[in-house]
Amino acid sequence: MNETDARRLWIRLFLPFAAGYFLSYLYRTANAVIGPVLARELSLGDNALGLLTSTYFLAFGAAQLPLGMLLDRFGPRRVEAGLLVIAAAGAAVFALSDELGGLAMGRAMIGLGVSACLMASFKAFAQWFPPERQASLTGWIMASGGLGALAASKPLELALGFASWQEIVFALSVATLAVAATILFVAPDKPVETGGSGLAEQLAGVKRIFSSAHFWRYAPMGFWFTGGFMAIQGLWVARWMTVMEGLDGAAIAGRLTLMSGAMLGGFVFMGFFATRLVHRGIKLDTIYRASMLVAIGLLALISSLPTFAGNLLWPVLGACFSLSNVSYALVAQAFPSSLSGRANTALNLLVFAGAFGLQWGIGILVDALQAHGWAGDTAFRSAFFTLLGGQFLALIWMLRPRRQV
Repeated sequence: MNETDARRLWIRLFLPFAAGYFLSYLYRTANAVIGPVLARELSLGDNALGLLTSTYFLAFGAAQLPLGMLLDRFGPRRVEAGLLVIAAAGAAVFALSDELGGLAMGRAMIGLGVSACLMASFKAFAQWFPPERQASLTGWIMASGGLGALAASKPLELALGFASWQEIVFALSVATLAVAATILFVAPDKPVETGGSGLAEQLAGVKRIFSSAHFWRYAPMGFWFTGGFMAIQGLWVARWMTVMEGLDGAAIAGRLTLMSGAMLGGFVFMGFFATRLVHRGIKLDTIYRASMLVAIGLLALISSLPTFAGNLLWPVLGACFSLSNVSYALVAQAFPSSLSGRANTALNLLVFAGAFGLQWGIGILVDALQAHGWAGDTAFRSAFFTLLGGQFLALIWMLRPRRQV
């Protein structure tokens, strides 16, 4: 492939899928800013707000296993374009609803509709680019998600100053339809190597992945750390800053902007340097382990010293999270390309199960502790330390020595 062909492929393949993941991450994290407005207008408690926000993760996670089979069977272009139409419809339902049931339904439809955005990108990259470029491409696609998170912070807070949340979400619905059309009509297609196209063969591939010790080495960290960070970033970081630090909406949006900017910096770093680091003998597994160790230490400091450490270390925690996504490449490398879609979505299932369960669970725990007379700050700190305990156990599991077979 000459330079002109490579540039054309980048424009036709990478940019449409990057736009889809931008929207996916924007939808995922928007409730950190919109959530307080919804809670005020609809009189939602922490439990209800946690459930509403986490329905995105529930639908997203439930779609992962069938999504992996669809990607391996029909290819990323058709699958993502079709699902984004569902996301657009969900955003319209959300924008037109004024009660919890309708909002939850719309949020779940959005989660289902954007469930392919990252995994379809990984599948497309595996089809069109050599293995040594996968880590850098992962960094670049995650950078587009980082831009979405950035857009869901201070820019979204500013937009709420001159437009209602309903108008903003409806505009996102229109944008989602436009991206779906772009992927369908612009992105290139490639014959799919299915490794067996029947349902029995597809399910056998799923069984092979879930029977793999290599997969289960990383799966608990996906649940507790990656899923846990999503749960915090998508909702509870804003409530934490309100309760623990007394910040107002503008200050929280500014802090979220710094956090998202640090994430974006980490993604760009991986885009520029991941392939170079591998060529120099630095293993992706080493980068992943180091970033997880630092991240757990940071969350412990934030939970212990919220006023001091939180002001300094939330952005650094965001940067560490950006490096955690190399786990998808680490898991997929143990399987043939015909199973790459199912391998990545299997890990993503665990990630989003964690995001849903932990996001809702934090709200349940905080409400329960407060109902028993605990102060709000003590309840939130206890919830965060519970999350930290799960992350610590998952880290020990990942780092423990394995027998060489």
